[in-house]
Amino acid sequence: MWGSGYLATKTGLHYAAPFTFLTIRFTLAAACLVPVLVLRRARWPSAPRDWAHLVVAGLLLHAVQLGGSHYGQYWGISAGIVALLFSAQPLLTALIASRWLGELLAPRQWAGVALGLAGVALVVWHRIDVHAMSARSLAAVSIGLAGITAGTLYQRQFCRNADLYSGAFIQLAAAALAVAPLAREIEGARVAWTWQLGAALAYLVILGSILAFNTLHVLMRRGQATRVTSLLYLPPLIAVALEYLVFGVAPSALTLAGAAVTCFGVALVSLRRAPA
Repeated sequence: MWGSGYLATKTGLHYAAPFTFLTIRFTLAAACLVPVLVLRRARWPSAPRDWAHLVVAGLLLHAVQLGGSHYGQYWGISAGIVALLFSAQPLLTALIASRWLGELLAPRQWAGVALGLAGVALVVWHRIDVHAMSARSLAAVSIGLAGITAGTLYQRQFCRNADLYSGAFIQLAAAALAVAPLAREIEGARVAWTWQLGAALAYLVILGSILAFNTLHVLMRRGQATRVTSLLYLPPLIAVALEYLVFGVAPSALTLAGAAVTCFGVALVSLRRAPA
């Protein structure tokens, strides 16, 4: 679900600017959760502090992460650079978790983190175009990387016991309220309504904003932070496979070698428990 979102996002940004696109996406996702909340009789946070934690995590994970990455792509940064920068998240998570969260990593796991990043670099190497990169787009993607790294760890530390569905609704609603003024003031909230945009939004709302993020939250509650985020090395591989299946773009030998290195690195990080 996470890896396939790249293609849907690329399609959607052809018909709506990034903050406008995200405002629609977050609003629709929150609306889709309303009947789920009613049917499941979801548990809502009982204290203002719990609401605040969910809002902060939601702004980081949705508004900052996706706003940064979408804005960078909209202004021309290559998909390879975006994938490579975001693939630094497991390394950043490992450094933060080992330093401040007490999650000790075995040498084998550190090697896996490094190999995973190197493998992704090989996978996306042919898409790295430094000439299409501006300071504005690079800054936006870097902000997005900081958002998902901080948001994932913040969610793990302060929102572990939140109901997944009410928590998701609060976070998506907060993100929509945050990006809506940017869509209006910066972009004029202009949208070219087409069936392609509708299909991209439907795909990203259900599989991305709801299912993919909730899956990440469940994994972060149950597993070591570095082991979970190491799985985020894999979305570029999924994107390569989908490009081949959908558009007939055959991967190069270098891409296939990078995929093998990435999978081996993720296996080193994930397959065994870290020392207590």
